[in-house]
Amino acid sequence: MKTVIVGATPNPARYAYMAADMLTEYEHEIVPIGIKKGELFGKEILNIRERPPIKDVDTITLYIGPDHQPEWYTYLIGLKPRRIIFNPGTENYEFEKLAVENNIEPVEACTLVMLRTGQY
Repeated sequence: MKTVIVGATPNPARYAYMAADMLTEYEHEIVPIGIKKGELFGKEILNIRERPPIKDVDTITLYIGPDHQPEWYTYLIGLKPRRIIFNPGTENYEFEKLAVENNIEPVEACTLVMLRTGQY
């Protein structure tokens, strides 16, 4: 099962990069998607604008703010994840409600903390 990192970036100062690093360290398969080009830990960042098909998604972890999320609601829900992690600053009641309506668990938490504390 895969973790899709939405808002992926090759910039090591960004939390999306840190999450990719830690998820890889904990041996989770990552699929980085976003508008930035580049590579993260051997995986090409897929262009979210192309809405790439991704199978076997367990978790989506968000690193884009609520103002930029509505454009991607249908695409991300369509990936049929088990859960969506709303990292600090990405919380969005409308998207969380939509997730619940589609039998997807919304989780307001930090991916990094979840990994370090064994809650991932």
